Amino acid sequence: MTSFDHTKYTPFQPVVIENRTWPDQEITKAPIWSSVDLRDGNQALVEPMTVEQKKQFFALLVDVGFKEIEVGFPAASQLDFDFVRWLIEENKVPDDVYIQVLTQARPELIARTYESLKGAKKAIVHVYNSTSKTQREQVFRLGKDGIKEIAVKGAECVKEHAAKHPETEWVFQYSPESFTGTETDFAVEVVNAVADVWQPTPDNKIIINLPATVEVATPNRFADQIEYFCRNVKQRDNMIISLHTHNDRGCGVAAAELGLMAGADRIEGTLLGNGERTGNMDVVTMAMNMYSQGVDPELVLSDMDRIISVVQACTLLQVHPRHPYAGELVFTAFSGSHQDAIKKCLANQTADKPWDVAYLPIDPTDVGRSYQEVIRVNSQSGKGGIAYTLEQEYGLALPRWLQVEFSPIVQKFAEIDGGVVDAQSMKKLFEDSFMTGSTPYQLGKYDLTKDDIDTVNAELIGSENVQISGNGNGALSAFSTALGEHFGMRIDIIQYQEHALTVGSDAQAIAYVQANIDGDRFNGVAIHNDIVSASIQAVLATVNQKIA
Repeated sequence: MTSFDHTKYTPFQPVVIENRTWPDQEITKAPIWSSVDLRDGNQALVEPMTVEQKKQFFALLVDVGFKEIEVGFPAASQLDFDFVRWLIEENKVPDDVYIQVLTQARPELIARTYESLKGAKKAIVHVYNSTSKTQREQVFRLGKDGIKEIAVKGAECVKEHAAKHPETEWVFQYSPESFTGTETDFAVEVVNAVADVWQPTPDNKIIINLPATVEVATPNRFADQIEYFCRNVKQRDNMIISLHTHNDRGCGVAAAELGLMAGADRIEGTLLGNGERTGNMDVVTMAMNMYSQGVDPELVLSDMDRIISVVQACTLLQVHPRHPYAGELVFTAFSGSHQDAIKKCLANQTADKPWDVAYLPIDPTDVGRSYQEVIRVNSQSGKGGIAYTLEQEYGLALPRWLQVEFSPIVQKFAEIDGGVVDAQSMKKLFEDSFMTGSTPYQLGKYDLTKDDIDTVNAELIGSENVQISGNGNGALSAFSTALGEHFGMRIDIIQYQEHALTVGSDAQAIAYVQANIDGDRFNGVAIHNDIVSASIQAVLATVNQKIA
């Protein structure tokens, strides 16, 4: 018998709800955000943060724009207690920011929690006890009344201690821990009992946090639970409904989004999703999802590299290169067809038009990334990505016919090298392949006489210097004739393009030439501060390749 046996599991039993409304809702404004990086995120680390790391992380959270920050579990950790005291005594909490602390619904822990908060301007006291069927029956061995009594006594204790410190603006928060594993009607019953103790008003609301402590069902089932709860709890208008989703099924963000649509007001999560097991709800992803839909997330995520740097330094966890919006490779295309589409869309994109670029849901520059990082070339890449890279890095606007010729050269190099071809390597390949205007011959002195027919007299410098002369309709025609007559070749210019490479008094021009020489095609490129010189050197480059 195999140990991989699905029959040992029972499916989640959904709440029964009729005429659900959340599927027709849209997220049109940001929720109240609460960061739990310094508490929930911290407790999930192999090596918890030091006080110095917490200080650095707190400063980042303030700069990003969080107005509610859970800073620790001071009754359970001396390090957390000391950090809360440092924040208060050193006046490190901005006047518009609430610090939040967590405590179990136990009198001695609640007392220690208030001790840590002495002198705070604004604070959220977050008290919890587990209400799930599994915890009731197997951990606490209590019935529903016993669990509800723990919640009520905890609420009473929180209220009593707050009354002793009227100088602080207190906000009370309650969580029926393991909400998703709790019968939803029982969760409503427990919260009603807590609200009866705290007596919230429209001007003094309480926070009711509904945590998916373990994600046990699809996001739509979680949304049903939230809508059912909001419909049936007694003092809904006096409550801020908060969500704290985890990512056990990989749907933490989706569950939070659907939960907002189902009536929630507030979201707890961590930057980049650190948390127990598979992690907490990722605030960066959810906020940027809103941003990509034209909704102001009310968080400043424009310096993504700084966010990543601080999170990695404080958690010692690396951000995956494919992490949504933040990963090193999320705005990068290797595929040739993708690169070509991105290149064309970027060329059409203007500041007065809504963002509409294939494969890029947002403008990478909005989060501090550059377009140079968008396209990287490997063996899977095509001509579009190669051309884009050379143009972005070096100003080389390759004509399409030259892109076609250069692409297989780069791909062959990538297959041999086995990795990404950086811009510098690509430029060297380009020069070695096409800018051959000096081997075996380079252009010496020349003169161009323009009349009814143009005449070129030129010197070619090589192992032996050569004098050539030819006539034609234009400089390229005359020079091609001179080369052909001297070397016994038929040279036909079939493609030509030029553009300025730099600007100013010492500006340089670049010329691209494709020539048919005795039935074979060759491509030549040359750069000079004189466009005629660049053009005829590009023709010479094609002949050098034929001779070679």
